[in-house]
Amino acid sequence: MGFFLGRTKIISGLAKPLLLSNRPAFSRGFSSELFVSRLSFYSTEQSLKDAFSPFGEVIEARLVIDKATLRPKGYGFIRYQSEIEAQKAMKAMDGRFLGGRLIFVEVAKPRPEVGDDASQVMGSS
Repeated sequence: MGFFLGRTKIISGLAKPLLLSNRPAFSRGFSSELFVSRLSFYSTEQSLKDAFSPFGEVIEARLVIDKATLRPKGYGFIRYQSEIEAQKAMKAMDGRFLGGRLIFVEVAKPRPEVGDDASQVMGSS
C-alpha cells in the first residue's frame, strides 16, 4: 500500500521516486522551450525566430503545420539555449502583437512519451 506525494510514491514510510517519463523533471517548473499561440497564419519559422532572437540564442523555432492544407495552425514552439533566455522572452512577448495578432507565450508542457498511458498522464480514470 502507498500514496503519492508529488512525483514520489510513499510505501510503508519509505519514499521511492516515481518516474512518469524518461524526460528530465524541471524542479522550478520552467524549461528552455516556450509555446506560442494565436500566431498569424502567415507566420514563418524564420519570422518567429527573428521576433524572439533579441532575448537570447534561439536553438529552434517550429510552427505546427496542418497536414491537410500545409499551412500553419497558428501556434508553435521556441527553444532557447537557456531557461533564463526563455524567461526573458516570455515576459517580454506574452500579450504583445506580432504580425497583427495578439500572441500568448507560456512554458511548453512536455509531450507524453510514445507508449505512455495517456489516461494516467492526463489524470483520467
